[in-house]
Amino acid sequence: MLIALCFAVFVVNVSTTIVNIALPSLVTELGATTRDLLWIVDAFNLAFAALVLAAGSLSDRFGRRRFLLLGLTVSLIASLAGAWSQTPDMLIAWRAVAGVAAAVVYPVTLSILTNVFTARSERVMAIGIWGAATGMSVAVGPVVGGALLESFWWGSILLFGAVAAGVTIVLTFLFVPDSRDPSTPPLDLVGLVLSTVALGVLVYTIIEAPDHGWTSTATLVGFGCAAVLLAAFVLQEIRVEHPMLDVRLFANMRFTAASGAVTAAFFALFGFIFLVTQYFQSVRGYGALETGLRMLPVASSLAVAALLGPRIAVFVGSKLVVAFGLLSLSVAFVWASTVGTDTSYLVVVGQMIFLGAGIGLTSAPATEAIMGVVAPEKAGMGSAVNDATRELGGTLGVAVIGSVALSVYREKLDGLALPSQLTDPARDSIGAALEASRIAAERFGEAGARAGEQLAGIARAGFVDGFATGCIVAGCVTAVAAVLTLVFLPAHPGDPESEDQATDAADQPSESAKQPLA
Repeated sequence: MLIALCFAVFVVNVSTTIVNIALPSLVTELGATTRDLLWIVDAFNLAFAALVLAAGSLSDRFGRRRFLLLGLTVSLIASLAGAWSQTPDMLIAWRAVAGVAAAVVYPVTLSILTNVFTARSERVMAIGIWGAATGMSVAVGPVVGGALLESFWWGSILLFGAVAAGVTIVLTFLFVPDSRDPSTPPLDLVGLVLSTVALGVLVYTIIEAPDHGWTSTATLVGFGCAAVLLAAFVLQEIRVEHPMLDVRLFANMRFTAASGAVTAAFFALFGFIFLVTQYFQSVRGYGALETGLRMLPVASSLAVAALLGPRIAVFVGSKLVVAFGLLSLSVAFVWASTVGTDTSYLVVVGQMIFLGAGIGLTSAPATEAIMGVVAPEKAGMGSAVNDATRELGGTLGVAVIGSVALSVYREKLDGLALPSQLTDPARDSIGAALEASRIAAERFGEAGARAGEQLAGIARAGFVDGFATGCIVAGCVTAVAAVLTLVFLPAHPGDPESEDQATDAADQPSESAKQPLA
């Protein structure tokens, strides 16, 4: 059963990581701009974040195994259809459908897990393995994706995701037990609609902010609308007898501080992955497979830390483990900000080990802290909150860090004394700059080759400067999160700092949770 759930987590995570490795290929094969690349990544995140709360709550009511099978089936269809996309817009649309599937699958895996493993010692072990599956997907996605890109067309990476989804459907049918909230409360339709629209508006505004400007009217109006909708959602959930999300959980600092730590960690991780795959391929000239192999230190250290982190937290407390993980991330990003166009790969390996260890030590223990607060019969809701924080953090990370890096990159190109037919496309992305450089050398002889070489050199230097600035931003965010974790996150379940002891049902499961599930 646990293997099947880990396969489901693998399907969702590999759907994200395997696309990142193909970003430079999409520039040349589909003509994607930097804005298109951001949306190819963030269409998935937008759909995921907007629907995950609703999907988690609905799975509690209508059956978690049924929702898992539904999500996996939609993921399979979206992967197959997306593989034959002819334009960036078509791929963006299918990535959004894949995000809908992920919103259904991801929270269900964690809620089934916490319903089966009710004792904290078992839950800690299971969540550690669940977290390690994330590390494996970070490893397998880029490596397999790189191998496929070097042998087939870019769409083959999505076919791999479809095959993985098909295998998981079979495993789910055979081994995963069903569970649901035995009280079957009335459906909170107003809450479902408000949460979906509010999160959708918030994430859409974040994604579009780099293009419109963070202080533009469109961005400020978007954030204002999201704030109003979220406030209406909170009021609805306080008022209704059977809320979709019990917002009183956020009065428990174990729940709230752990959610904040997960948000900060994935803000940093998603932004880093978006940039580092382009750094390896466009700046260092590695092929897709070489890039995937060079990402293995992140994945392996993440998997090991995810396995060990929750177990260490049992003895020394979640506060210290999560804060140390965030501090490790800060060290990784400050160190990564020193990377140049010819930095030794061994130096980058050290940075990636700190990064992967930081994510593993932050995410898995924080997830265990979140799920330890929620009663087993409401596990889908708690899991959905955990996943929403991941996606909101990740989407914000790609938007903010990607925007910062692009701004610095463009500043480096400003004033470059080259023809506009070279510099205009180069402003879209480093991939476009390198393609313009190649075309200039082919069409305009020696003079074009010199101009192209100058453009490529400036573009690489500008991208590295943007990468460094983005890393500084990520490091500052994780450093602040580490301090807040030390201040607000209780060390253990039941500590006096946790304001709502009644909600910590992890070690006192309800009678319904004690009944056999299979």
